[in-house]
Amino acid sequence: MPDLASLWPFFVAALALNLTPGADMTYVIARTATQGRTAGIAASFGIAGGSLVHTALAAFGVSAILAHSEGAFLTVKALGAAYLLYLAWKALMSGTARAAAPAALPPVPLWRLFGEGMLTNILNPKVALFILAFLPQFVDPAAGPVWLQILFLGTLFNISGTTVNCIVTFSTAAAAGLLRGSVGLGRWLNRLSALVFVGLAIRLALAERR
Repeated sequence: MPDLASLWPFFVAALALNLTPGADMTYVIARTATQGRTAGIAASFGIAGGSLVHTALAAFGVSAILAHSEGAFLTVKALGAAYLLYLAWKALMSGTARAAAPAALPPVPLWRLFGEGMLTNILNPKVALFILAFLPQFVDPAAGPVWLQILFLGTLFNISGTTVNCIVTFSTAAAAGLLRGSVGLGRWLNRLSALVFVGLAIRLALAERR
């Protein structure tokens, strides 16, 4: 496995990348703003689950298919964009239901929030290509099996990203909690969430392989 001296550059790079606002952080903020801190935490761990899948795929060479197959890349990208548009529609419908009968809305199951976060991450081929490009830079073939090192580094990267997303969740929840008591503001938060999902879908649809 990589020694501590070679891991420091990885830690610095991973933290810098995870602190940069992106699709995952935006998704967590949207979920937290409309559904609360617990929803944001569930979404954060769902994203972590998706990242672990991407890491495993990269370790065993499957992600290389996305890097070299235009058809596979476009298929995954289309599925991801469609799923984000579906989440946008759900957010709009939730806002309408909130306005009609605020007390009648049941809480969203945590397993569903976890699953949605995981699917959103898995269906983003840019994440697969990023992991495939980033992690091997810190792999030392002389330090042991390459696939094991990629799994190890991917897990560390994922822990860093999940920690950042959880901190973002608590910060967002503190601000959104002051607004969620108003039905009108809650409805606009749902509309804003839907707009975020549409924006993420467009961004994903326009993404190109590097």
